[in-house]
Amino acid sequence: MAIRRFISCGIEPIEQVLMPFQEFFRSKSTSGILLIVSALTALVWANSPWAESYTALWETTFTVGFGTAALSKPVILWVNDGLMALFFFVVGLEIKREFLVGELSTRSHAVLPIAAAIGGMVVPASIFALVNHGQPSISGWGIPMATDIAFALGILALLGDRVPYQIKIFLTAVAIVDDIGSILVIALFYTADISFTMLGLGAACLALAFVANRMGVRTPVFYALVGCLLWFFVLKSGVHSTVAGVLMALAIPARTRCEAGAYAINASRLLEEYRKAAGPDESVLTNEDMHSSLLSMQRITTRAQTPLQRLENGLHPLVDYVVMPVFALANAGVLLTGGIPEGAMPAALGTVLGLVLGKPLGIVLMVLFIVHFSEGYPRGVTFRHFLGAGLLGGIGFTMSLFIATLAFGKAPGLLAGAKTAVLGASVIAGVAGYLVLRSAPSPKQPDK
Repeated sequence: MAIRRFISCGIEPIEQVLMPFQEFFRSKSTSGILLIVSALTALVWANSPWAESYTALWETTFTVGFGTAALSKPVILWVNDGLMALFFFVVGLEIKREFLVGELSTRSHAVLPIAAAIGGMVVPASIFALVNHGQPSISGWGIPMATDIAFALGILALLGDRVPYQIKIFLTAVAIVDDIGSILVIALFYTADISFTMLGLGAACLALAFVANRMGVRTPVFYALVGCLLWFFVLKSGVHSTVAGVLMALAIPARTRCEAGAYAINASRLLEEYRKAAGPDESVLTNEDMHSSLLSMQRITTRAQTPLQRLENGLHPLVDYVVMPVFALANAGVLLTGGIPEGAMPAALGTVLGLVLGKPLGIVLMVLFIVHFSEGYPRGVTFRHFLGAGLLGGIGFTMSLFIATLAFGKAPGLLAGAKTAVLGASVIAGVAGYLVLRSAPSPKQPDK
């Protein structure tokens, strides 16, 4: 049906050729595939005869600005402090949307994923802390806490209709709450010495954004400029700069300037004006009435969308297909020769046990607890579905690698061991989750 509508509007032959590729990049599994490709590329590159070029690339100093206003950092830090701030900004937009209108907007819907996410954070962190008690690696307890939703949803997409849609929503909500927990952990436990002057300037930028929101400012450029200043001040304050992305997202307006009824009336009027102005020999290039109607339609359509929607939809492709693959390429390149570095075994073991066992255990136990005191499992969903979702929750990858760099950035041996463990545990969790969900009963089709 959609293709017929495009054809009626004059789809070009080149668009017909590119359509399969466009559909591929719109698929939920694509970002997960790109992450896998990037991680494998990093592993092969870092263990190849050209390993020195891999290290040299990410250690190259890159400077932005000039004179005393210049900011110089190795490329790896621009990725982890800069690009990942954009990633966390999109995460913040998702969190805000979920609490406003999504699965976390009502108590009845939010209880199960919030409880499951808390269990899925506390149990893995406890297992890691238990294994690493008394060791220098104890600071890495936050590594196995989070779920990589891109990988998890990619695997669910491969399973198709075999997985109930409730499980997809549940796992997404769990990952959102996981992200909130990880952000709090980063802000509270993985920070350097704090500069309260810079933190105060950052707070002023954030306050300015919230005031502008209340005053009706909807221009994305304004929030982009304030967001850049907020990022800089938070970076210099000692709090990790990615927290600025989440805080800025909370200040983005989520209200529309044009109500649905008014939009429908105006759109109908403009379409009628366009229809009357259009003729068999008329061109939008020469017909001012046609052109004016189109411009007016574009303006009211923009006003009918919230800035939050526009930014989330606009930035998701950039984050999914650029930021996260580049992050994986920069951080997944660990040496596999020689096994786990000396002294890093507790960190590696705690990471694997936390992700592969702790994650599903914490999620499933909390699900069983909530289900016991409620009306039971949702229709078409079984214990095995939740077990499979819990296993997929053990795919830590992006966030786990990120926290590992914060925890062990000054201990290369521990960092290498933790990264190796994250990669291995994510593969085990992904394969196990896939197999469990594949063997689970398919959801029953509703009666017609």
